[in-house]
Amino acid sequence: MILVLRALGVGDLATAVPALRGLRAGLPGREVVLAAPAWLAPLAALTGAVDRVLPTTGPDRIRWTGPPPEVAVNLHGRGPESHRALAAVRPGRLLAFRNPSAGHLDGPAWDADEHEVRRWCRLLHAYGLPAHAGDLALRRPATVGVPAGVTVLHPGSKVPAKRWPADRFAGLARALTARGHRVVLTGSADERALAARVARDAGLPPTAVLAGRTGLTELAALVADARVVVSGDTGVAHLATGYRTASVVLFGPVPAARWGPPPDRLRHLVLGRVEAAGSDPDSTGSGGVGTHPTLDAIGVDEVVAAVAEVERVSGAVAA
Repeated sequence: MILVLRALGVGDLATAVPALRGLRAGLPGREVVLAAPAWLAPLAALTGAVDRVLPTTGPDRIRWTGPPPEVAVNLHGRGPESHRALAAVRPGRLLAFRNPSAGHLDGPAWDADEHEVRRWCRLLHAYGLPAHAGDLALRRPATVGVPAGVTVLHPGSKVPAKRWPADRFAGLARALTARGHRVVLTGSADERALAARVARDAGLPPTAVLAGRTGLTELAALVADARVVVSGDTGVAHLATGYRTASVVLFGPVPAARWGPPPDRLRHLVLGRVEAAGSDPDSTGSGGVGTHPTLDAIGVDEVVAAVAEVERVSGAVAA
């Protein structure tokens, strides 16, 4: 049995898909148990590489009661806390980045500026296991009654500095609606008020607000069949990558070089920060409060043009 720790969010799990598939391929015939928040179980199933989820909200909360796993894999972070948590379940072998503080001298060195997908693939490669950074595709959920062919705008983010201003999302919604898009607004239950404000200012009906009304399976289905997705650097953007849905991703403060879609994916267009340096949201000019200056510099017309471009390219790719 393989125990994998990745107790984070939607985007974090989506970027770990190539590594999870590599574990499945490189260590066949073993049950893969993912230690992650219980609400991520539907997405874990869509990876096709996880047999079950062990509900875990953080590395210090692994409730393992079975026999020691044959292999434990740290896809959560660099340690030492996460290393120690996995070592505590007494695996036959721990695959993790080198961390002397945790007593783990095996594994490759951590690279803070590395792209999140490539980071975990490199970890597996260091242990002689396969992983392909482009293997990001997610399984399509069964039809769950969500609208198809809509344009998804996702104005929220857990990090305030990653939010493009709400008034610009409203302006974008108006502009896209005028161009024939059927716009819907997604988000968590906590972001429902934000989505409702954007809808009101854009002149959209209340039915366009899906924030807080979709579970993870419904959100995945919505993105999989969407016309285009526009969001900040958040989980919805990674779902669009996994389903090859045309998307425009607005970056700042964290650069796209660390969390963006693969640069060879023509259906995805990045606006904002693309350089590799300065990846800490609290050290890039926003103090963690308010929109990051790079995002604030992106205008509505620029995003409208980007949407038109990814649609043009997506049509050419499909043809």
